[in-house]
Amino acid sequence: MKLSKWLAPIPPYLAVLVGLFFFQSAWFALFGFHLAIILVLVIARPAAPINILFKTKHFKWTRRSAAVCAGIGTALYYFHAYFGLADNLSAQLGSIGLNASTWPVFIAYFSLVNPLIEEYFWREYLGNQTPGFYLGDLIYAGYHGLVLIDMVHWLTILFTLVSLTFVGWLWRQIRREDEGLLVPVLGHMAGDFSILTAVYFLTR
Repeated sequence: MKLSKWLAPIPPYLAVLVGLFFFQSAWFALFGFHLAIILVLVIARPAAPINILFKTKHFKWTRRSAAVCAGIGTALYYFHAYFGLADNLSAQLGSIGLNASTWPVFIAYFSLVNPLIEEYFWREYLGNQTPGFYLGDLIYAGYHGLVLIDMVHWLTILFTLVSLTFVGWLWRQIRREDEGLLVPVLGHMAGDFSILTAVYFLTR
C-alpha cells in the first residue's frame, strides 16, 4: 500500500467525526463520509471499473452472503438486551436527525448506496491480496466504533470492532477469489438494512 493510500481513510474518518460530534447530524456524517470517499477516488483514479460492483463468478455465494448478513439484524432485535443499548437511545438518535419521519429514508439510502461506495473504496481501492490479517481490515471496522460511542456498552463496541475486522477480512478474501464485488455488496446491503431496521423498531 502506498503512502497516499494509507492517508486515504483520513478524510472519511474526519467527515464522520465532524458530522456526528460537531454538527450532531447523522445525515451530515453520512453524506460527508460518502463525499470524502468519492473525492479521494476522483483524485486517485483507481483502474478498476465501477461495474466490478455488480460482477461475480460465484452466484451461490451471493445468496449465502445476503442470508448470513441479514441474520445480524435479526439477532440484534431478539438479543438486544445483551448488547447494552443506551436507555436514551431513541432520544440520542432523534438528536442527530433520526426520527420517525426520517428513519425510512435514512435506512433506504444507507442500505442501497452506502454498500456500493464502501465496497469499492475498502475492498477494491484499499484492498490487498494478502490472505492474512491486514491493517486495512481494522481501519474499515474502526469508524463504526465512532458511530457507536455512548449508544452501546463499550464491550459491544469492542465486539463490533473485532467482528467487522473479521468481516472486512472475509469480504477481502472473497474479492481475491472472485472477479467482482457483488458478493460483499449484497451481504453489506443485507447487513445494513437488517441492522438499521432492527434499531428502528427497537427505538419506536
